[in-house]
Amino acid sequence: MTRRIGSLFRYSWSLPAVSLAAAALAAAQVFAAPSIGLAAAHTHPAGYGGRSVGNLDCNGHSPIQRALKPDGIICAEVHFAPHGKRFKDNGYYVGHDEPTVQFYSNRPGSSTNVTYAQTLPRDPSALPTVNGPLKDVTHFFELMPTLWYSMALCDANSFPQLPCQPDSDTNTPHDNYPGGGAAFLELQFYPPGFAPFVDGISCNNSHWCAALTIDSLECTASGTCNNNCVEPINFAFIQTNGVPTGPPSPQKGNLNTVTPNQRTLQMNPGDKLQIHIFDNKKAGALETSVNDLSTGQTGFMQASAKNGFMNTSIADCSGTKWNFRPLYSTAKAANQGGWAAANINVAYEVGHFTPCTRLRVFSPIPVGNFLDKSWQFCRGPYENAGPPDGSGPSNEVNDAPCFKAGDTHGQLNADPNLVTGCTGGDLDYDGTSYWANWPKSLTPGMFPSALTIQQPTTAGGRYPQIQFLTDNPASNIRCNTSSGTGCVVPPTQAPGHFYPYWTLARVKGACVWEFGQMPNGNDFGKEQQYGTFTAALGLPELAGPIMPNPGC
Repeated sequence: MTRRIGSLFRYSWSLPAVSLAAAALAAAQVFAAPSIGLAAAHTHPAGYGGRSVGNLDCNGHSPIQRALKPDGIICAEVHFAPHGKRFKDNGYYVGHDEPTVQFYSNRPGSSTNVTYAQTLPRDPSALPTVNGPLKDVTHFFELMPTLWYSMALCDANSFPQLPCQPDSDTNTPHDNYPGGGAAFLELQFYPPGFAPFVDGISCNNSHWCAALTIDSLECTASGTCNNNCVEPINFAFIQTNGVPTGPPSPQKGNLNTVTPNQRTLQMNPGDKLQIHIFDNKKAGALETSVNDLSTGQTGFMQASAKNGFMNTSIADCSGTKWNFRPLYSTAKAANQGGWAAANINVAYEVGHFTPCTRLRVFSPIPVGNFLDKSWQFCRGPYENAGPPDGSGPSNEVNDAPCFKAGDTHGQLNADPNLVTGCTGGDLDYDGTSYWANWPKSLTPGMFPSALTIQQPTTAGGRYPQIQFLTDNPASNIRCNTSSGTGCVVPPTQAPGHFYPYWTLARVKGACVWEFGQMPNGNDFGKEQQYGTFTAALGLPELAGPIMPNPGC
């Protein structure tokens, strides 16, 4: 579910393609550095085994392997390119739109132990409609495929291919030191309504589910990447028994990996959740747990070698069992996770859904040994202009993958899709994410109710500073990454002239973060909260100032 805009247009800078021999040489030079407390469970490399389908590159552009999830798993944005240009994977830009609130603290342990309290939204009682923008009943899956919580992790085999010491600010980049090897955790929550997960958004039509995802980057600080496995990903659903549904590693992942089972934690709309992300010292690995206070169920997942998690060799894409652990001790501003340029934050993934009344150009996609019915182009009140070959001003080549309302996806046995729609990258910003269809109330009406998140805590204390950011300029073709001209939200080409924003409000006695168009609290200037254009973090984006974390 990465924003599949990489295949739509090319930019002037890309990483040099390298042979495996060259990559191996670079890796050998890097790994000659002294070892300082690597967090691996050391075994012989398993190899990717020549498997034609897997998670060696979650963006789906590996020349040797097709992505396990045909529409892509939501990948971490890559903040690693010279002069603020867009990073490209095998010639394709692979970014996506992520409005974010980031939390900072100098407290020891603030980057290794964080707790959130979240209340899931409720959808309208009526099914989604496709009458036109601002006229429709809209469900949450039409606004975003995922909300996620992040943390930088230690991975000596990830960018910049240097040893890392878990839970330590010795990994902090400074001067000519690019930092310790870094991976990037996203604890992702998926809304109901557009299943199956293997090539859609949801686990089913009734429940939310969640997964622990860990992205690594097989590149060196000099800009050399192994293009066969640029961004490998470990993936595992949050399970009531802590056992992955299938092998989580990039090398061994299979269809079971991305298919929920009876032990997958299912959460009801409206449920209150306690979320804990921490370094489980006893297990020797990062753990994410979700306690559903409304149902009494708990799910968890440990990113451990015992559970089958692996890091990836830049030399040959082989895997070694690895205990992923937090990279830093503190969540200070300098600890930006290296290539992912984020640490403790909450982000919405937007720009992934367009409702349609009809679909054009039948183009089935492979899922395991099955061809699922899919189309390339959306037509209707949201997507009704431009030639189907993508030659219009947005360079939106297609809207794929697209599925019809009522589709049960054949042998995948999923719930029927609630509306006809497409989940491809929305380059012309005309899908539901960029219309004022977002929550504006604590109760559902035509739009869903708000998802609320209490102020995160670490070791019992609140994070003292925050910052608002969005990667939208990186995916906006009208943004000039040199001058900053056209790098604004809402994007100038967005027909809805709307961009969702964060608010902080007091709800039922608690101070909570909301997202969308909520009128009940501090909106920080709405779209203005994202600040001004910058490429300082290694990617074109908008960033507001680092400010004190306000109360309600």
